[in-house]
Amino acid sequence: MRSSKSEVVKIQDAVHLCIDMQNIFAPGGLWQTPWMERVLPTIVEIVSRHQDRTIFTRFITPQEPEDRPGQWQTYFRHWRQATRSHLPPSALDIVPVLTHYVPPARIVDKPAYSAFSNPHLAGLLVEKSISTVVISGAETDVCVLSTVLSAVDLGFRVVIVEDALCSSSDVGHDALMTMYRTRFHGQVDLVTAEELAEFWRE
Repeated sequence: MRSSKSEVVKIQDAVHLCIDMQNIFAPGGLWQTPWMERVLPTIVEIVSRHQDRTIFTRFITPQEPEDRPGQWQTYFRHWRQATRSHLPPSALDIVPVLTHYVPPARIVDKPAYSAFSNPHLAGLLVEKSISTVVISGAETDVCVLSTVLSAVDLGFRVVIVEDALCSSSDVGHDALMTMYRTRFHGQVDLVTAEELAEFWRE
């Protein structure tokens, strides 16, 4: 079961981490996520309300597979067309409708799945006295998952906007939503975008 509205605590001292809403995951992109278009208006609505509290992440692929350590090299040899030596630079950009909000929203690049694989992000949030991260974006069962677990490990409260996530796998998305509801009580809350507007008022 998802948390009832009465169980969700008011959201404060928060930032919106919008994960990897990039052209590479958009329709027509190499790693297209079919339902990105469906959730994009919801994400735009959240960003428009919290522009100066939004951080967009970008998954930046290596120039060549050998530029990453260990198993990433095997991964990017398989996905060589996703390396920067093969991709058009625009593929890694945030989708156009969201770039309108930068600035005041900011962009943080990362080399791996978790937003916190950029070592400067956690320090930035602590410096700004952030205690809660509100998460939207792509993909539910990869980069969003990794970011959620990192945020939990670092002690942040996590609020997932369940109708502002997208994945290329319905099975993976549904499995992760079940896991968030049943395994992380007290650390992870699930809300709709409508509920977020009610609980997060700056």
